[in-house]
Amino acid sequence: MAGPTPHVVAQLQHSHLKKLYGYLPGLPAALPAVFGLSDEEYAEVRAGFDARAREAALELLDDVDVARRVARLPFRRGSRVLAVGDSITDDLLSWAQMLRHLLALARPEDEIEVVNAGLSGHTTAMVLRRWPSMIDPAPDWILCGLGGNDVTRVAGGKPQVTTGESVANLRELRRIAAERTAARLVWLTPVPVDEDLAAASPAFRYGASSWRNADVVALAAAVGSLGEPVVDLVTAVGVPPRPGLQGPDGVHPSVAGQQRILTAVLETLTEEPVGGV
Repeated sequence: MAGPTPHVVAQLQHSHLKKLYGYLPGLPAALPAVFGLSDEEYAEVRAGFDARAREAALELLDDVDVARRVARLPFRRGSRVLAVGDSITDDLLSWAQMLRHLLALARPEDEIEVVNAGLSGHTTAMVLRRWPSMIDPAPDWILCGLGGNDVTRVAGGKPQVTTGESVANLRELRRIAAERTAARLVWLTPVPVDEDLAAASPAFRYGASSWRNADVVALAAAVGSLGEPVVDLVTAVGVPPRPGLQGPDGVHPSVAGQQRILTAVLETLTEEPVGGV
């Protein structure tokens, strides 16, 4: 087999078929072949991403304020933290992956489990359909960052999911979680995009997908009215995003952008009176 091409590596960064089709017999063992890789190549690519996420976490811990906030995170020993979102969370270099490493590095004795339940391409409606299985086993914390796909416009039309329906879906996620778990819920707003970069992206042009920061800001404001602690990524990233925080396609944050998201999560969790579990 040929070695991994940049295109395949990029696919592996955001496409995690086991989350979607893990119920299919033999799928985990077949994943390397699906991407045209040997078992060794597949493992090497994934290990490389994990090493980069750990390196990014170490960089954050060099900041005294970040280290202090990690120590103050209100996760009790043995907590299960569920990170929910779209490709921004599903990314193998995402804020959720970095959070897992931060806790392993700074608080290993607490044995806190961070589960990355991000699903690339998913809207709030699509996650709602999967929600009961996603929160089983029950988490102690849910960090939910959805909406980036809700505001996607296809061929210049309306957003895939309107702001009102997005909020209704988030309220349903909250209702079901409250009925089935004792988890504390924290929302992450959608992340602003670089509209020009997104418009020039070959992949997005092929799919006729576009984003407007006006839609992102409107949904973020609506998420802010839900009542639970909210990580305001509009303010954290900026509109348009500050230089270096968005990746080449204008929609998926760079490593620096993911670090900024995680820093905003830490700031919210250590400043809001959310209590422990």
